[in-house]
Amino acid sequence: MEIRPFLEDLERRIEPEEEMRLEREWIRFADGGCEEVFVPKRKKAEPSIAWPHIRINDAIESYDRMILQQLETCSENLRTGKGELLSIRSNYGTGIIPTMLGAECFFMPYETDTLPCSRPFPDGKEGLFRVIAKGTWDYTKGLAGNVFEMAERYQELTEPYPKIRRFVNYYNPDLQGPLPLAEMTWGSDIYADMYEEEAQVEEALDFFTDLYLDFTRKWKALCPDFDGEHAVEWGLLHRGGTVIRNDAAMNLSGDMYADLVRPRDQRILDEFGGCIHFCGTGHHYIAQVSELRNLTGINLSQPDWNDMERIYQYTVDKGLLIIGMPEAEVERAGQAGRRLWGRVHCGASLAAWEKK
Repeated sequence: MEIRPFLEDLERRIEPEEEMRLEREWIRFADGGCEEVFVPKRKKAEPSIAWPHIRINDAIESYDRMILQQLETCSENLRTGKGELLSIRSNYGTGIIPTMLGAECFFMPYETDTLPCSRPFPDGKEGLFRVIAKGTWDYTKGLAGNVFEMAERYQELTEPYPKIRRFVNYYNPDLQGPLPLAEMTWGSDIYADMYEEEAQVEEALDFFTDLYLDFTRKWKALCPDFDGEHAVEWGLLHRGGTVIRNDAAMNLSGDMYADLVRPRDQRILDEFGGCIHFCGTGHHYIAQVSELRNLTGINLSQPDWNDMERIYQYTVDKGLLIIGMPEAEVERAGQAGRRLWGRVHCGASLAAWEKK
């Protein structure tokens, strides 16, 4: 499929003044300048061409199809008037770093239209520690190679389109975080080994922290952040330069998170600053998360799985923002008389979080 007609459509519909207004509003929110729940909107701009929906498995086979699949989200934001900033990423799922290290990529069935993941090393921690012993990695391997090559292809394709280059943010790929990366390569035995082989677990977490930092530096050299103080993730602008995905931390107690994971998350935030994301339940360790230096906010996927009063006590009440909050929770909190201090953005931008 020829991509240029869609680039031309997007270029025509982007209105610089409207996008710059939204950027100013997002910066104001990210810098703590809002008094109410932040619900950004933009002026609608209808497409002049029918945009296709490209399934994930098809997109993975072609950089141009992946770029088009990502830009469809930008087109939808313009069409519907959603207020997230225009953004795309190299959309290869959670297995980017594991497959770079030699883990097997696992592709989901075509009809599920879901991102791929990876399998643990067949021999678990022994396979992981063979990789750790090498002390090196190769960014051309596995899905990591696709991540960088897609970004380079995007830059080539969009060179003739100044508004796309200026207003579509190319944000960080899904690097997960030290704990999820260790779990994905080690396997679920890591949870028992936190008690039986704690020193090895810590060594693995340190390895993935080093790798996360190095990967992020390399990525930012190719695709710089929004500005020197803010970055965009899923169309959500925040202070700092990264969002650590901590989906695996739901399996740990708050104390265990503080002992094993928080020191590694802290190293990342010391360099880049930014937010913590988690799926599932996080109220049991949110107090420990909230003590991280250079943490500017959180992003959570399922507020209905959480004690939200406890979440609010350790986020908005302490000056931390919540970005990407589903509308239903914002409405519930308002009806309950819960003050959010202008520190909550309403608008879940990921399709996986939205009710169909």
